[in-house]
Amino acid sequence: MKKTPLFDQHVALGAKMVPFAGYEMPLKYSTISEEHMAVRESAGIFDVSHMGQFIIKGKQALQLIQILSSNDASVLKIGEAQYSCLMNANGGIVDDMIVYRLDEDQCSEGEQAFMLVVNASNIEKDLAWINANNNLETKVINISDKTGLLAIQGPKSKEILQTLTELDLDSIQFYHFQKGTFAGIDNVLISATGYTGAGGFELYVLESQLANLWEKINEAGKSSGLTPVGLGARDTLRLEMGYCLYGNDIDDEISPAHAGLNWITKPDKNPSFVGVEHYTAAKKDKNRQTLIGILMDGKRIPRKGYKIFDLEDNEIGEVTSGALSPVLDQPIGMGYVPRSFRHPETKIQIQMGKKMQLAKVIKMPAV
Repeated sequence: MKKTPLFDQHVALGAKMVPFAGYEMPLKYSTISEEHMAVRESAGIFDVSHMGQFIIKGKQALQLIQILSSNDASVLKIGEAQYSCLMNANGGIVDDMIVYRLDEDQCSEGEQAFMLVVNASNIEKDLAWINANNNLETKVINISDKTGLLAIQGPKSKEILQTLTELDLDSIQFYHFQKGTFAGIDNVLISATGYTGAGGFELYVLESQLANLWEKINEAGKSSGLTPVGLGARDTLRLEMGYCLYGNDIDDEISPAHAGLNWITKPDKNPSFVGVEHYTAAKKDKNRQTLIGILMDGKRIPRKGYKIFDLEDNEIGEVTSGALSPVLDQPIGMGYVPRSFRHPETKIQIQMGKKMQLAKVIKMPAV
């Protein structure tokens, strides 16, 4: 198992370490509920340096991005980012990702540069897929092992981080970023992105600077209730917002049309991406499966793989994610059902062992 540069810090804080995407990662430091509520009410800090980063650079960098990405990267200006996905030839999702339009200070004349941020479990698969589609005048550089990444999320995250930089964090709009000096470290990329729905920033640094950055941010956030947060609360936070988790809610067999990701899939503006024909066909299928939010009637949690039934005991789908929502104090989940069952308040049943538990469809986010 790999370890992030902060492994010793996590152990010293008493974190429960678990295997995740080939890394030993902190599941929790206290309780999932406490860490979750810290992010919703004050601020939390996450070690997410297991994530993958690729630099796409060259005279045809944008052309390659447009082949790979379901979204339209041509609209990105330097300092902007967008959520997107890599798709395979059959219209399934190879991975979801964030595309960053970088500055061109290290590019030759006529070149552009982008950074793709991908899931840790898919780094090798994604890199192979990108390279297989790159017959252009473009370099693909894997910087994952050299890059450290922290996420600071929650309503107090901005005021904590602002004490450590002269950059105006108020000026960094959602899905925008700046580079500058942060906590005495040069060339930090500060991005107004995250996976919690609570607002905040993600900070990219050289791996060698990560421990220094972690210590300085934790010290600055002491008086504001900044809390280290593990994978457990990361999952409950994203689930409350209805954010997809690769390997659960999306995978190589699922189209963005099924997963409610039409908003990041732009065949009209970017007609050249791999899988576009399959996506278009899937979107036109009125009987397709679609991802729904689930709110349980009762306290049992819907787990991945549990079958979904209608009120006449007909099997209609399957749960993909589930957890107890700390904010609602009720179990919630997501799963795939036919589109006719997608409407909020539709009653469904979840099979839990030999028993059926009543639930209803909800519109995400759940909170």
